[in-house]
Amino acid sequence: MNLTIGEHSVRHIRRIVRSLLDEWQLTELTFAVELGVSELVTNVVRHVPDRRCTVLLVRQTAGVRAEVTDGCARLPLAEPDVDHDSEGGRGLALLDAVVDKWGVSAGAAAGRSGKTVWFECHEPVLPAGSSVPSPS
Repeated sequence: MNLTIGEHSVRHIRRIVRSLLDEWQLTELTFAVELGVSELVTNVVRHVPDRRCTVLLVRQTAGVRAEVTDGCARLPLAEPDVDHDSEGGRGLALLDAVVDKWGVSAGAAAGRSGKTVWFECHEPVLPAGSSVPSPS
C-alpha cells in the first residue's frame, strides 16, 4: 500500500492488517503485528514531513514480515532511558518487546533517500502432536 497518512490512519491500517492475518490463518500474531505496524506508521505521522509511506506485509513460511518505507533519511533511534510518563520515545522499545527481530535499511529506493523499518513475527513452534486451539 502506498499511503499518505494522517493521525486517524493507524486504526484503518490495523483493520487491514487484522484482515490479512485472519485470511492467512495467523491470528496468533495479530497483537504483535498490529502493534508493530501501528508504531511504525505513527512514527511516519510524527517524523516524516510529507507523511508518505509504503506499508508492505508479506506472508513468510514461518510467519510475517512487515515493512514501512518512507522518504525521510533520518534513521529512528531507540531511546535508552525514556521516562515512563513520556508521550513518545517508547515505540522502538515496544516493537523490540513484541517481535522476533527488526531493523532499519537506509535508502528507500534506488537513487532516493529514505529508509525502511522492518520487523518479523514468527509463528510459535508447537511440540509434536500439539494443535493450535481455535479462536473462541
